[in-house]
Amino acid sequence: ASCNRPSMPKSVAVAGAAVLAMAGGTEAFAPGFAPALSTSARFSSHALSSCRQAPGRMASLSGLRMVASTPEAAEWFTPGQTIGPQNPGQQSPVPLPYTNEGGNLGKNHPEGIKKGSAHLMYPLQQEMADMETIDISADSVVVLKHHGSYMQQNRDFQVRNAFNGGQSDKPAYIKSHQFMLRLKNPCGKVDPGTYKCIDDLSQKYGQQDLRATTRQAFQLHGVKKENLKHVIASIAHAGGSTLGGCGDINRNIMTPPAPLSDPAYQHVFQASNYIAELFKPQSSAFAELWLDGEKVHTLEYWKKDMLEGSTGVNHIPPVAKNLAELDSQISKAMLHDSGTGIITGDPEEPLYGRTYLPRKFKIGVTVPGDNSIDAYIHDVCVVVIMAEDGKTLAGYNLMVGGGMGRTHNKETTFARAADHLGYVDKADLTEALKAILAAQRDHGNREVRANARLKYLVHTLGVENFKKLTESYMGKKIQPWVPLPDWKMVDWMGWHPQGDGKYFLGVNIEQGRIIDRDGVNLKSFMRAVVDKYNIDMRLTPTQSVVLCGIDPKDKDDVDAMMLKYGIKGIQEIDPFTRRSIACPAFPLCGLAQAEAERVMPSFNKRMGELMTKIGLPGESFVIRMTGCPNGCARPYMAEVAFVGQGPDLYQVWLGGSPDQAGRTGWQWIDKMKAADMETTLEPVFYMWKTQRSNADEALGDFLHRVGKDNINAFRDSYTAGTAFTNVKVEKTKMPMLMGSLGLNSKASSNSRKSSGPRKQQIRVTDQLAAMLKSKSEGAGVPISDVVEDILMSSLSK
Repeated sequence: ASCNRPSMPKSVAVAGAAVLAMAGGTEAFAPGFAPALSTSARFSSHALSSCRQAPGRMASLSGLRMVASTPEAAEWFTPGQTIGPQNPGQQSPVPLPYTNEGGNLGKNHPEGIKKGSAHLMYPLQQEMADMETIDISADSVVVLKHHGSYMQQNRDFQVRNAFNGGQSDKPAYIKSHQFMLRLKNPCGKVDPGTYKCIDDLSQKYGQQDLRATTRQAFQLHGVKKENLKHVIASIAHAGGSTLGGCGDINRNIMTPPAPLSDPAYQHVFQASNYIAELFKPQSSAFAELWLDGEKVHTLEYWKKDMLEGSTGVNHIPPVAKNLAELDSQISKAMLHDSGTGIITGDPEEPLYGRTYLPRKFKIGVTVPGDNSIDAYIHDVCVVVIMAEDGKTLAGYNLMVGGGMGRTHNKETTFARAADHLGYVDKADLTEALKAILAAQRDHGNREVRANARLKYLVHTLGVENFKKLTESYMGKKIQPWVPLPDWKMVDWMGWHPQGDGKYFLGVNIEQGRIIDRDGVNLKSFMRAVVDKYNIDMRLTPTQSVVLCGIDPKDKDDVDAMMLKYGIKGIQEIDPFTRRSIACPAFPLCGLAQAEAERVMPSFNKRMGELMTKIGLPGESFVIRMTGCPNGCARPYMAEVAFVGQGPDLYQVWLGGSPDQAGRTGWQWIDKMKAADMETTLEPVFYMWKTQRSNADEALGDFLHRVGKDNINAFRDSYTAGTAFTNVKVEKTKMPMLMGSLGLNSKASSNSRKSSGPRKQQIRVTDQLAAMLKSKSEGAGVPISDVVEDILMSSLSK
């Protein structure tokens, strides 16, 4: 009672129900900071660049005051920096098994590279100026990641496989150096100008395709070194950016992809935009390297969304009246120093410091109930909590310590589902997130890079001790977790009303590859829609795309365009394809041990055929595939996952939640041959069919309930082919993935569950007509949407 924490409000119990609210300005995120530093208190980029020194030609430090508590800190800090890994702002509540000092840091090569990079400049600057070479050094690769790019080679020239006819070409492999660019797309949103830009760039300088990632960002592959600067600059000048796409900094922030006018969702979008700016690297290196130190031509579109009166924004509560006010507010919030050790003293990177974070830092933001973002896989997940009246933003639940990456045969690395940290009032969000970042910055393991993610710090300390550490940086207590409704995995495919009179359309993109091939001209379709209607799009966490802001009168035309370009409506997509995701793996990922994206379609087809063969036609579950154990496609949360373990070999994981809610699966077997998928899983599926508690018990829940030992015992006693003898065909309940799971505030079924023009009429009694009219008015949607929702829900049971 003393902390005034809201009990579980009705608006939360209805999974995201809320009504528009905003306290005004950044009050939704942070208190007014009277003592905060102004923008002018920071060094200008010109002043900083004049102080920048390349490794090997460092200026004398005489006359510069190095404030640090130990010689170790002096070596790793910039002039003026007083806080960081070698001199933490707060002490850990319990001893950690590493010190982040001494010779052990030398074993983590990227730490030394970041230290010597002069805030992400060197040696990349010199090497990018050398156009006689087609590649860059390993040291520059580390720096380049922070600018949003990876160097790659075409491994189809390196190894023999089914996709190159069994022929390798080593000389061609040596000459195949190229660069992948990953954009920063907060909320997964891409405005029409940025999309047209990257579409054009991919045609001229890339490999004529784009890829939607599992973190709602676009990747552009195949860029040669000689064109890299032009491509990055072009994206920036169009209003986009690659800064924050990769590296040991805050990465792209995920949100539900549905552009709903529901106020809880609107607060999700605005909080995400705000956090993206709050944790953006402040180094001038990006502008100096790629923009010749000049300002971009077009304001980043997510910053536009935070301004009052911005166009194309679906009721997002404004943060500021104009750009100057926005920059000032974010700067003050970033630089606010309560004396608890969050601000490092580094004049160029006040939050990150000289060596940035130990590893990547991923944030997701969502509403209660909507688990389209895989809430438990992030370093930090923020859940918007609306007050009891449904009209006021109350605060945020926070989760910490999720993450997927691991290494085969290395038990010290593991996938981990996030813990519930607690609740903070809306005014405390900024300092809470800064405190979590500072805790990871100062106490994350910098000696062993494989154990550097926040999940390992949370695991090592335990969530209660991590909470104490965070509170020490924050300067106040984190309140108890607000109870939430059950999570539901929704993909927001098909047609849905936004709630503002317009519609959005979710288009399935198989494994995220936007390309024209085999009669499915996705790339041409998307460009044609954007050219014709000048609409935004949002990438989904399942690698698909949501087209936003479509006028009702244009829906039939968009459906006709889908037909013209060979794009299937969502009702035509098989459930395994719809629910699966895969990483790119071969041919360009240097870490891939097996295929993923290129074989996932065949695995989906084979899995559907196997379900039919054992008498479960139409049954589906969440399948994910990665080419290596790093987990980019979040395999360890899936009901069934295939993790690359060698050429055509996969480690099989089982038992994740069908809604990816609060647990990982577990490793079942190693080195399954791709060709043996059916025979390997046959006994597992037959056990599920014959022993599940009821027809609605999902595969993942069943496997989690019975456990690995019982599954192995059943497999060992199983006679091959039993599942195909005297087959009893069971009626299958369709998975509810439509986005109409009570996640909208005005109605529990405020969405369209099928795509295509409506041509048929249904006659009803006056009594039913009155009831439908009342339901329609209460939900704020057309009667036809209500009828379709009722029919689809009933027929799907």
